Amino acid sequence: MRAELNKGLIDFLKASPTPFHATATLVQHFEAAGFQRLDERDTWAVETGGRYFVTRNDSSIVAFRMGRQSPLSGGIRMVGAHTDSPCLRVKPQPELQRQGFWQLGVEVYGGALLAPWFDRDLSLAGRVTFRRDGKVESQLIDFKLPIAVIPNLAIHLNRTANEGWAINAQNELPPILAQVAGDERADFRALLTDQLAREHGLNADVVLDYELSFYDTQGAAVVGLNGDFLAGARLDNLLSCFAGMQALLNTESDETALLVCTDHEEVGSSSACGADGAMLEQIVQRLLPSSEDYVRTIQKSLLISADNAHGIHPNYADKHDANHGPKLNAGPVIKVNSNQRYATNSETAGFFRHLCMAEEVPVQSFVVRSDMGCGSTIGPITASHLGIRTVDIGLPTFAMHSIRELAGSHDLAHLVKVLSAFYASHELP
Repeated sequence: MRAELNKGLIDFLKASPTPFHATATLVQHFEAAGFQRLDERDTWAVETGGRYFVTRNDSSIVAFRMGRQSPLSGGIRMVGAHTDSPCLRVKPQPELQRQGFWQLGVEVYGGALLAPWFDRDLSLAGRVTFRRDGKVESQLIDFKLPIAVIPNLAIHLNRTANEGWAINAQNELPPILAQVAGDERADFRALLTDQLAREHGLNADVVLDYELSFYDTQGAAVVGLNGDFLAGARLDNLLSCFAGMQALLNTESDETALLVCTDHEEVGSSSACGADGAMLEQIVQRLLPSSEDYVRTIQKSLLISADNAHGIHPNYADKHDANHGPKLNAGPVIKVNSNQRYATNSETAGFFRHLCMAEEVPVQSFVVRSDMGCGSTIGPITASHLGIRTVDIGLPTFAMHSIRELAGSHDLAHLVKVLSAFYASHELP
């Protein structure tokens, strides 16, 4: 099971270079399992025992299985994750021609570790909006081939490079696509028009706009002398999206179960399709149109917010509290913060620990050092919007927000097992 899950995650990451592609890949899996698409603009007819999903902005998804009994009876078992990852996004007018090279201006999305982006074989993917036969359409594209690179400056010209230097995102990050003749004018939108034709057979009249991200073409892989690790891009947080999908697809229960994977977590979640928007709340309200039933159900429900945790790095062990250093391949981590950067409380943590014990899944705890700041997740945001009890958990990883992150190859199976038990549980605290 472990090898099969890791292979499935590697394939999922390859198919999901952007939040748009991640959501499309999730849709493919859910449709193959018999889930029906619901359109938010239509009237819904949701049936007991039915399986459904809703997307918004092509980059966020809520998938759910209606229980055989009303959610008012036993609440809703929810798992939350996010589809976006830090990256470099192409600016609206990106063409740069310097020293005979064609480059693209980029904007840093989220809190990216920038140094690992240098000297990588980069490709480009995302959503393109265009006009065709007088109508406005959108389509996902993925160049797949390595079409760009951000070369480092040689050590001979930057003798202090290994002492650390501040990377200037405006000047030092524009990737190089090609060499151009002095009188040749680079046209990025023409390049996108050609890609639409090559990839989809679409003859666009004009490209109107786009949301495109660079990504590393090196695929994810199981690595290490004994295959102990899983290395790849966007483990934060497509790893949790994949685990939540696997758990929802592989469990049956009388209770209602839901997976929500939203965009824009890395930039604060404040969008129509982010956790700080109304998407999840509006969908649950449509399932429970009575305001009293809605509140009663939410108070019987529980959310597991699944996002990666900081594993204790052997070279930087002093960055952790000595008693709270999660280890790779030692199971999921319960994340705690007294200042509510995580939404965990003793009851929700206790219930998650109970699930792990019952399933013989190892479990760990993480608290940031008292003299360091703490990141956050969709957990507190969703808890405050819905009023739902929440536990923040995640799998330990290294190099979070790098272009290539590292997780334990045993931990995905641990997470899928405990999330499956959660979805199948008959009683919540």
